Amino acid sequence: MNPLTNMKNVLKLSEHELQHGAGKKSWHDMYRDSAWIFVGGFPYTLTEGDLVCVFSQYGEVVNINLVRDSKTGKSKGFCFLCYEDQRSTVLAVDNLNGIQITGRTLRVDHVSDYKPPKENEKTDEETLRLYMEGCAPKPQIINIKTEKSKDKIKSRDK
Repeated sequence: MNPLTNMKNVLKLSEHELQHGAGKKSWHDMYRDSAWIFVGGFPYTLTEGDLVCVFSQYGEVVNINLVRDSKTGKSKGFCFLCYEDQRSTVLAVDNLNGIQITGRTLRVDHVSDYKPPKENEKTDEETLRLYMEGCAPKPQIINIKTEKSKDKIKSRDK
């Protein structure tokens, strides 16, 4: 199917769901196991940072795979992007599919079964690790005592 036709069909489906689908399951539910989205049709001049800036308004972006030409290294105009929370994919698909960036229409859609790029002889260890784990910081548990609890401890010690 033509990518623009597909984009228009997704927009129609979302609009129909908004008007008639109260209480019914959403078409997004079949993608609830994946936090990956496909983004296509953007200008070749956009970088990973530009795309993260645009898409981070709907959630924390933890991984991005900007597909590039293997010989020249130039962008091919599409990427795969992963959010920390799967619910962010619904917001991104509903709100960014069909928008225009510098005169080009974006196509944003869910990805049900993302597979990281295959390694080749040029891929170093750090890049492979990023493909598999993403670039988000690991959650850290920090034990912070509030001022009140510090004051209570001090008053008990006196």
